[in-house]
Amino acid sequence: MAKAKQLPSGSWRVQVYDKDLKKTISFTSKLPGKAGKNESELMGREYLAGKKRKEERGNTIGEAIDEYISLKENILSPTTISGYRKYRKTSLAGLCEIYISDLTQQDVQAYVNKLALTMSPKSIHNAHGLLSAVLGVYAPELRLRTTLPKIPKKIKHIPEVEEVWRAIYKTEIELPCLLAMWCSLRMSEVRGLKKSDIVDGVLTVERTIVNADNEHIEKDSTKTIESTRQIELPEYIISLVEALPKEQEYLTNIKDHALYMRFVRRLDKCGVKHMSFHDLRHLNASIMLMLGIPDKYAMERGGWSTNSTLKNVYQHTFSAERKAADKKINDYFNDVLEHIIHTELNTAGE
Repeated sequence: MAKAKQLPSGSWRVQVYDKDLKKTISFTSKLPGKAGKNESELMGREYLAGKKRKEERGNTIGEAIDEYISLKENILSPTTISGYRKYRKTSLAGLCEIYISDLTQQDVQAYVNKLALTMSPKSIHNAHGLLSAVLGVYAPELRLRTTLPKIPKKIKHIPEVEEVWRAIYKTEIELPCLLAMWCSLRMSEVRGLKKSDIVDGVLTVERTIVNADNEHIEKDSTKTIESTRQIELPEYIISLVEALPKEQEYLTNIKDHALYMRFVRRLDKCGVKHMSFHDLRHLNASIMLMLGIPDKYAMERGGWSTNSTLKNVYQHTFSAERKAADKKINDYFNDVLEHIIHTELNTAGE
C-alpha cells in the first residue's frame, strides 16, 4: 500500500486505488507528526481489508436483491419489478445487511416468524418468494424450506350482475366496467385497448397500461401468453365504443385509481355491496361457471394460465364450440340488459 504524504496544511494523506469503483480513494488525518501519518495509513489499510473481506464473503442479501432486480428489469413486468423494490425496502429490510454466505435457514425462519406478527400471510409469501428466487441465483446450495403462515381462504360475496350494471348504466365508466364484467378483461388490459383493436366485431387484447412506481407505462404485451387473446364483442359494447368521441383513440382515458374510485362511488351511491374493480372478473368467472361454459373456453376467454392451456396456446380460438360459448355468455348479459332497459322505461312512465 502507498505511504502517507504530508500536505502543505500539515495533515497526512494516503491514497488507495479501488479497482471496483475504478477511482482513487483518499484518507486524511489532521493529527500532527507521526501520529497523523500512522492514522491515515491505518484508515487506508482498514479500507482495503474491508474490501478483501467483502470479496471473500460475497454479496449481502440487499446487494443480491438489487442485482437480481437489475437482471430481470427488462424481462418481468413493471408492476412485478415495482413490487420487488417494495419488498426489498420493507419486508426484507431486516435481512438486507446479512451476507449471503452467513445466512442460514434458521435466520430466515426466525425472520418470517417475526414478520407474521404484523404482516399478512400473502405479503409474507410474496416476500419469501422473492428471497427464494434471489438465493436460487446467488446461493443455489441454500434451498429454503421455511414454514410460512397459511393464507386463509376468503369467501367472496359478490353482488348480482344486474345490481352492478344498474349502478354503472349510462355512466362514463359503463364501457370499461362491462369490458371487465362481460368480457373478463383486467383493468390494465381495459386501459390499453384502442379502437383499432376491434376489427369486424372481434377485439384483440395484446396491449396493457400499468401503473408502476407512480408511472403509467404502456406495454405491447399482456400479463401472460394466454392473456393475449381475441374476444367477439357483443353489439351493445360495440355501440358504446361507437358512441365515443371520434378523436378518442383509447376505449377509456380514465386512469386506474380514478376508474376504481368512480366505480366504488357508483356502487355506494346505489347501495350495492362493495367490490373491487378486479372483482368484476370474478363475477364473470362465476357467470361462466353458472352457464356451464367448459373450462377450456372459460380459461381462453379470461386469459387465465394453467398447465393445460400452456400446452394448447391459441388452439381452436374461434371453433364452433367457442362461438357457442360466446353466444351463451352474450345471451345472458343481453337478457340482463333488456330487463334493465324495461325497468328504466316503466319507471320513466310512472
